[in-house]
Amino acid sequence: MDQPTSGAEPADAADGGAEALDRPLPEGVRRRVIALVADAFGGLTVAELPAQLRQYARFTPTRRAKFAGNAMAAALEGDPLFRQRIGERLSQAQPELAGALEAGSPPAAADPVDVAAAAYVLRPVGWVKLVEAAGEEVQRADAERVEEETRRELVQLREELERARAHTRSETERLRAELDAARKESESLHRKLRSAQSEVKRGEAALRRSTAEAEAQRAEAAAQLSAAESESRRLKHRLGEAEASVEAGRRASREGRSMEDMRLRLLLDTVLDAASGLRRELALPPVTSRPADSVEAVEPGRMSPKDIAARALSDTDPALLDQLLALPQAHLIVDGYNVTKTGYPQMPLEKQRLRLLGGLSVLAAQTGAEMTCVFDGAELAAPVLLAPPRGVRVLFSKAGVTADELIRQLARAEPPGRPVVVVSTDREVADGVAKAGARPVASVLLLKRLSRV
Repeated sequence: MDQPTSGAEPADAADGGAEALDRPLPEGVRRRVIALVADAFGGLTVAELPAQLRQYARFTPTRRAKFAGNAMAAALEGDPLFRQRIGERLSQAQPELAGALEAGSPPAAADPVDVAAAAYVLRPVGWVKLVEAAGEEVQRADAERVEEETRRELVQLREELERARAHTRSETERLRAELDAARKESESLHRKLRSAQSEVKRGEAALRRSTAEAEAQRAEAAAQLSAAESESRRLKHRLGEAEASVEAGRRASREGRSMEDMRLRLLLDTVLDAASGLRRELALPPVTSRPADSVEAVEPGRMSPKDIAARALSDTDPALLDQLLALPQAHLIVDGYNVTKTGYPQMPLEKQRLRLLGGLSVLAAQTGAEMTCVFDGAELAAPVLLAPPRGVRVLFSKAGVTADELIRQLARAEPPGRPVVVVSTDREVADGVAKAGARPVASVLLLKRLSRV
């Protein structure tokens, strides 16, 4: 890489280098900056690139942004000459926006994120204010989106809970009817048994009275007695079968009869626990209505929506992951290589897997949540010799199936309403699992949480 000349350093210091951000770059602006650098990357020669970025010179802009995003961001911040070259490519590609920024009057109709990303690269006077304004706009939009999604999820959970209750009531009524029918059949068999026993007793009495009769009459009485005993044994056997059938019906009603029953019961437990958790988290009062409740007034100690909203956590706060895993019946699905190549890409793949699985095992023991870690196994020449740690399910994708598709299959396999959290920075994976009802979170959030283990 060419070393910056003495003439380039003062130029960087003169065009806004004295200004600096006092907080991390907003995530939306950071992604847009990486996209700008990835597009302008191809216009530079290998010699013009910093040493740590030369290995990505032949990548497409999309792969470059995906795999070299952190390295490009670090080089852009720490290498003024590299930032100057990227700024020149940006000025050539978007001359109107670059000119407006240099003039100190950004276009009013432009996206604030685009303006902030260009200002971060070009560093005109006042660029810090543009970046901070864009960050505030993105955070405000994200907060509104999260609030709307939470409201829709709450309505959906209530509807599903009502449907589950209705289905449970109908199943209970059906099983009760079957039990009543079995009980009536058992009572009928008992009556027949008592009648047969009475017949046996009458036959024995007749046998005693006819002891003086002829041998033929004795043989006939003995035959009648044998027939009566056979009938009695048959009725007792039928009674035993009926009682066994009734007990099997009771056991089946308790334990469930199929995989769908198991999924339904898991969903019902999840919905009930989640509803109870939401009631505690949102401090909801019991659902009782009185005429006086319709009059608007302020009650002492009642929390307002503003108080509840103030308790929300940032998407980059590791405590958010703890809250998600604390939900009842939570299932954490991890895009293995996406996390390891974000956190420690310089390590060999085997050590990346061992380090990630060790952290997940400790997290599983702390939270009690179900955990599944997925790795891409499509290009493996032989099976990986790996003993999964306690509490973590380890899966490799089959030939012809990517890890992203396997993650989407796992999310779709869960019953609707169960809390499923998918860790991946891949936008396609996040969008796919979100359609299946799962909650996507960034890989950096899990890495921050594992650093506290």
